[in-house]
Amino acid sequence: EGAYATILDAHTRLLKNPTDPTSWIPNRIQTYAAPASYLLHNLFLPPAFDWTKLDGEPVRFNCKDEGLQLLSNPIVVEDISFADIGKGVQKKQTTFTVDGSRVEDNIKMFTAELNKGKMADAEKIATTTANSFTGIALWPRLTLDDTVQVNSRQYPSGGHQKSHWQTVLPIMAPEPVTVKGGDQITVSFDFDVPSEVTKPSSYKISGNVVSV
Repeated sequence: EGAYATILDAHTRLLKNPTDPTSWIPNRIQTYAAPASYLLHNLFLPPAFDWTKLDGEPVRFNCKDEGLQLLSNPIVVEDISFADIGKGVQKKQTTFTVDGSRVEDNIKMFTAELNKGKMADAEKIATTTANSFTGIALWPRLTLDDTVQVNSRQYPSGGHQKSHWQTVLPIMAPEPVTVKGGDQITVSFDFDVPSEVTKPSSYKISGNVVSV
């Protein structure tokens, strides 16, 4: 949304004390991320459905959508302090470990979703989906001051909750990648947010699954 360039411009033109956190509301924005399983990615498979036609455009979710479930605990992958704006390039490499207890919980959630539509073989499809990796889910968190934060998903678990913000999910493979508890997902984040509001930001995410 051009936040970095807008705040950078405000530093130079609009604020008397731009390095004071109390000059800003909110004073920090963060992006949280976690690997995720996506129900529709498992229901609509090639060649009938070609997910590569999204061409990198992420799928956008209501934060209460149970068709998306996380495979491990979230981490911060982007952190912009308005008082200490820093550089617009943020790179990070991390390894997520698939949480077996989350997988078991996700089976129950996916089964419930499929049963709403009276889907045949609901438990089998739910089990397959819960043991699959689609991409990295991303969502925002805002800090208003030292005591007040605004979360678009439950903090720190990343659980579902009502929010007007969306969770986004780039589809990272044409078909879901099979995973199980203990498997590792190594991910590189390369974010470049320009200092000019007329230029789009670049978000690149790549990764590999290592079975154990």
